[in-house]
Amino acid sequence: MEKRKLNFNPGPAALPLEVLEEARDQLVSHGTLGMSLMEASHRSPAVEELIRETEVRLLALTELPPGYRVLFMGGGASMQFALAPLNFLKPGRVAAYALTGSFAEKAFQEAGRIGKTAIAVSSKMSGWRRIPAPNELTVPPDAAYLHLTLNNTIEGSQWNAVPATGGVPLIGDATSCILGRRLELSKFSLIYAGAQKNLGPAGVTAVLLSEAFGSEANEEIPLIFQYRTYLQNDSLYNTPPVHSVYMMNLVLKWVERQGGVAAMERVNEAKARLLYESIDRSGGFYEGAVDAPDRSLMNVTWRLRDAELERRFLRSAESNGFEGLAGHRSVGGLRASIYNAVSLEACKTLGEFMDDFARRHG
Repeated sequence: MEKRKLNFNPGPAALPLEVLEEARDQLVSHGTLGMSLMEASHRSPAVEELIRETEVRLLALTELPPGYRVLFMGGGASMQFALAPLNFLKPGRVAAYALTGSFAEKAFQEAGRIGKTAIAVSSKMSGWRRIPAPNELTVPPDAAYLHLTLNNTIEGSQWNAVPATGGVPLIGDATSCILGRRLELSKFSLIYAGAQKNLGPAGVTAVLLSEAFGSEANEEIPLIFQYRTYLQNDSLYNTPPVHSVYMMNLVLKWVERQGGVAAMERVNEAKARLLYESIDRSGGFYEGAVDAPDRSLMNVTWRLRDAELERRFLRSAESNGFEGLAGHRSVGGLRASIYNAVSLEACKTLGEFMDDFARRHG
């Protein structure tokens, strides 16, 4: 096999090598099907069992209590930006959003196309450098829900604790942190996550929904947009992204073999520490993009003193086998996305490269 790059892409992101190899071995003929799973009818027993098994596995790993379901949907988190307010923002109510980054702001703007919205708190004036303290939140008493983006992929920040809402339902975008650290997901009525970071390949979105909350959803919108449609049909109302769900199931099995979310969190903390230490000991050569208490475990972001030096860093990184270290096009800078499948050894190698680059160019 050609030497694999050290993949720090933000999504689609690295997948565990053993998962890729297992999928390769089953690609042409899956189990006893005599065909690829991609060719099987979504009404077949094999696919129905796959959906059930993947749901059970994800609920167990997230430690959600009874009363939650997993829906497998398309459209990524961006579709959920619209589906959440379509289902739960009813006339006479307001949707509250905590604005902590670009994707949080996109979700807020999408909700504004559907109904009345309110900003519960915003860190935009600080350049998204910080996560607001829980006591900075102002949730309107007529709020239908409060929406949080638990990890800000572009900016590299994360909520470290779930704020109290006074009984207002919580909706959370956990796309870039689910299964990467322990989260108080039972405090949420709805959690969604695009798979292409920690759950699997692009193409499927996992929606973890309280059945009680789902029963309150709007029934006046088209069936294909209703969460209850997916609940009632076990995600099989229309053809789901079968192969992406299959890959997710393999990734979930891999997380189980690593020791579950608590074990992944310990490794991710060690990975992030290596890179943040390289930033902090550089004497100002590297500047972290986020205040230290709010730094993400999943997306490490930093800058250099000028754009040309950043371009030089990226060229050198590419020639040394690193992939995906450019910051998001909307903000520039540098970013290492260190999701579960990125190894501790890969982060150690990147940290050493960063130290060496700083010595040579500082």
